[in-house]
Amino acid sequence: MPERYASPQDAEDAFYDAIDERDAERLRGVWEDSPDIACLLPMQPLLHGDQVHEAWTPLFGGDFHLDIQVTHIRWLHAGDLAIHYLEERVTVPGRPAQPPVLATNIYRRGAEGWRLILHQNSPAPPPPGPFPGMPPGLMPGLEG
Repeated sequence: MPERYASPQDAEDAFYDAIDERDAERLRGVWEDSPDIACLLPMQPLLHGDQVHEAWTPLFGGDFHLDIQVTHIRWLHAGDLAIHYLEERVTVPGRPAQPPVLATNIYRRGAEGWRLILHQNSPAPPPPGPFPGMPPGLMPGLEG
């Protein structure tokens, strides 16, 4: 029987711990048991239901290891839903450092406690343009 998570933060800690420990069963237990769960990673198709679990399985085989450092940006909680906005710094030993990615984790409280229903990553935006306050891309050709 999966662990019962008393808070969205408990579920989130278990999610990242399961990845760090390469524990596919624990990771599966963090997700809600529903065909509605979804995972969207950069440059990948949107995954639903069992596709989510199948996509994570290769990460736990062989010598591949992810180290994910998480910085919380903002948490929104409303009743039985919680949305966590994060910055993830993902490193793979022996590979060059990558820029951070932004992540959204959405949790829902049900009979079995809090469970993850959506994990989405997005590349972080580029640094701001050369002029203070100018959004990137506003003046093509003037940016470094």
